[in-house]
Amino acid sequence: MKGSSVEIKAIVIGGYGINADAELARAFELAGAVPERVHIADLVACPERLAKARILAFPGGFSFGDHLGSGQVLSLLCRRKLRPALERFVADGGLVLGVCNGFQALVRMGILPNRDGSWTREASLIQNERGSFVDGWYPVNFESKSRCVWTAGLEGRLLPVRHGEGRFVAKDAATLDALEAEGLVAVRYEGEGPNGSERGIAGICDPSGRLLGLMPHPEAFLSRENHPARRRAIRDTPGIELFEKGVAAARAAL
Repeated sequence: MKGSSVEIKAIVIGGYGINADAELARAFELAGAVPERVHIADLVACPERLAKARILAFPGGFSFGDHLGSGQVLSLLCRRKLRPALERFVADGGLVLGVCNGFQALVRMGILPNRDGSWTREASLIQNERGSFVDGWYPVNFESKSRCVWTAGLEGRLLPVRHGEGRFVAKDAATLDALEAEGLVAVRYEGEGPNGSERGIAGICDPSGRLLGLMPHPEAFLSRENHPARRRAIRDTPGIELFEKGVAAARAAL
């Protein structure tokens, strides 16, 4: 079944304050997948829909208004209503991507990094170090030693960042060291970074390398015209490469 003609369906979650699902769906479409935007309530009502997809994506936004913390309510909903379906999806080789609010939900859910498979929360994204919302373009690097299939071989670039709770913290120093040693750090801010994340971490993956969460928005840089220096010659490559890597990995796993 391998080959470029194999259809890769990507479910992109929407609803309840999520506001970047259209951008994310467009990224997967440009990368060669067949995206379907699905309201989270509809997925909860029919978790079997996951079985027909190879990629599940949690976009950015303000799910449930972030009233109890960014991604917190969405994470609890998924733990209570979708955990069996999500575990089957991952066990069957499915890929998961969480961007910004989606990343916050995945780590609070416990499905990321999920080093021992128990869905125990090992990290979080908390208020930015300076206590303010950041909205700008920042340089990031992709870790060459990471297990992540979404970022393998990618070169560093500027990516849009927009969040108020993006400071990555691990539950303790031992966990932080383990993330590094096990190749689970996938994306890192270059230099100071925008939010004070521990060790500049901007994104992590799970032990399989198929689940990725990151705070920067690659789906907001799909063409050179999106770049803040678009009127000059730019070296940065659009974020579409990350989605192409994910779609290729999903296709190769069939």
